[in-house]
Amino acid sequence: MTVTQNEFTKAILDADLPVPDGLCNPEGAPAGKRFSVYRNNVAVSLSEALEVTFPVIRKLVGNEFFTAMAGVFLRQHQPTSPMLMLYGADMPAFLDSFPPVAHLGYLPDVARVELALCRSYHAADAPAIDPETLQSIAPDALLSSRLHLAPSVHLVRSDWPAAALFHANSDPDAPKPKMQAEDVLITRPEYDPEVTALPPGGGAFIAALMDGATLGEADKTATIATGDFDLTEVLGLLLSKAAIINTTEGTPK
Repeated sequence: MTVTQNEFTKAILDADLPVPDGLCNPEGAPAGKRFSVYRNNVAVSLSEALEVTFPVIRKLVGNEFFTAMAGVFLRQHQPTSPMLMLYGADMPAFLDSFPPVAHLGYLPDVARVELALCRSYHAADAPAIDPETLQSIAPDALLSSRLHLAPSVHLVRSDWPAAALFHANSDPDAPKPKMQAEDVLITRPEYDPEVTALPPGGGAFIAALMDGATLGEADKTATIATGDFDLTEVLGLLLSKAAIINTTEGTPK
């Protein structure tokens, strides 16, 4: 009997399934024990990959619960890349619909922050723009320009204090989170990515930049969203985090 790839994959990821019929060792005998060892090694490797990517989620739910949850996750989401560092992209959506954590509404967004950190860490290098380059552009021309952000820059817009929860569970000196919405910026100014809670309007502003808006358009979007947006503050933050890599100058209207 020939074992299909689909049958083999399902059995590898689910210890409750029997060893597929037709698997033999080099001597032609049934390879049940070898398959069980291989299945266990795969499960352990995938679970460890999730632990590396989501240490704060693990801390929030506890080690035992995380291990059990990872087992459920890997049965539903098999790897799509040979690189283990990319495994877990579906975790935030999984947490959105995983009944045992339904009472922890913030958990999916904290996972989105951790996933963004992982992606930021592995993103391509891109030299930051010299702040003097922006200063040399006439104000009207600057407002009609588009700012290009580094590949390592990510934005998570949350109804929860996702950045504060991340810091509170990563840094013992971090303050206790206040239960309020936060827009979270992930940058990589040097070697390691950083998590920053944005000031009012910052999320709307950066989201607009990511969608291709000009600086002036993004400023207007953020101002409408909050009524009190400080463009200078957020631009200074982006420059200090090496988040801007280039500009495309436009024609003033």
